[in-house]
Amino acid sequence: MTLIDLDRVPEPSPAAGLRPPPRRYRLAGLLLAAVLLITLGGAEPGAAVRWRYLGLAGPMDVVEMPLRLAGGNAYTASSRGIARELTAWRMDPEPERLWTSAVPIGAEYEVGRGLFGGVTIQQAADSVLVSEGYTTTALDVATGRIRWTMTNSLTLLDSGSTGVVVERVFRPGTEYDQASGDPGALYFSATGVPHTEPPIRTEVRGVDLVTGRTQWTATPGGSVTVDPVPGAPAAVLITSSQRLTLLAGATGEVLAETALPERDGAGPSTGTVAGRVALVGYEQSGTQPGWQSGYDVRTLRKLWDRRWPQTPGEIPVCVGVICSAARGEQSVLDPATGEPAWPVTADTDLELRAGSVLETRADTDLPVRLADPLTGRTRIDLTGWDSVVRSAPGRTLDESLVLRRDHEAGRPLFGVVLPGQTEVRLLGAAETASTECAADERHVVCRDEHGLGVWAYRI
Repeated sequence: MTLIDLDRVPEPSPAAGLRPPPRRYRLAGLLLAAVLLITLGGAEPGAAVRWRYLGLAGPMDVVEMPLRLAGGNAYTASSRGIARELTAWRMDPEPERLWTSAVPIGAEYEVGRGLFGGVTIQQAADSVLVSEGYTTTALDVATGRIRWTMTNSLTLLDSGSTGVVVERVFRPGTEYDQASGDPGALYFSATGVPHTEPPIRTEVRGVDLVTGRTQWTATPGGSVTVDPVPGAPAAVLITSSQRLTLLAGATGEVLAETALPERDGAGPSTGTVAGRVALVGYEQSGTQPGWQSGYDVRTLRKLWDRRWPQTPGEIPVCVGVICSAARGEQSVLDPATGEPAWPVTADTDLELRAGSVLETRADTDLPVRLADPLTGRTRIDLTGWDSVVRSAPGRTLDESLVLRRDHEAGRPLFGVVLPGQTEVRLLGAAETASTECAADERHVVCRDEHGLGVWAYRI
């Protein structure tokens, strides 16, 4: 049995509005929050907050990419015919334009489809990486000078200055006819082309993010999944139908390896990483449910096995937590034992944020609560907040959660949950009617017709 490589990163849906608290309570609430912030802001090292307006950056051209924050800078993009320009904006000590650079368009660009589908911007070392579709471009973060471009998907590791690309080589004549709709397992190339047979060869390459050069190459063979391992040192987990292999991100050296047994006469069909657990899945055989096994992602020691019923229904979004069953019927599993820890009865999506599990409504993306990861007990009720201010990709457990709700005259009001805290700290209102805002560990940025308004909230 070979592996099926799946797209596991859904795009977040836009948040819906929620009626704010009655107007007559707002002023008193803000004054009380201000007193609490002054009194308690410095009580915990690294946890002090203070809402400050840093200024307005702009004007800017018409933009086609959602506002992105990475490495302490903000990024916007505009189009010139079929060309695109990326602009970097400094936020501290006051916002200003740093540079504008033309970014190559990938080979997959089609006239009439638009330039910006899903664009990811991340900073690694002194490079900013712009990924769209199956094209990644690295620019010097200080000058905007292009360092390299590759027509391949690139995955950043959690630490270090290395990324990983996966190249799959298929037998000629196996490309899937998408117009046919024929059933069966599909296997995807590095550029998203489906095939009806597994690859005859797979290459996993570690790439230096400054130079774009290959630092190491591993050839596990066949069809595999490749996942970054959370934390330091940087590492990569490869799941094949025979074994789990942990590689050092910087060198490609094999750090650990373990054989995977067959279940009901077949090897595993899926592999992924959820927090500190590597999940290996086996498809069901006849009327028997499949199996799922959990392994420690660093030592590859087996933690547990469980029967894995493939319940019909919509698959829930669970980021950093392990879920079972279909949406509306799932439970969160204890990562140490694989046993159900607490039920999730509503149609909600789950994500590890600020040391807790964030529940949001699946239909509206409205935040519901922050729950204890092991017990499901409510830590913070998020009733009254309209949305989560989205942040850079990959920000989860150890970073802040910024919230917003409508305020007077359509202005947004912001609050923050710091990692490990059990309260929402009210920050303040922004003098903008913009619905497009982003946040990182120190800033909130909103874009409107005047430009980019920037506020700082961490001291």
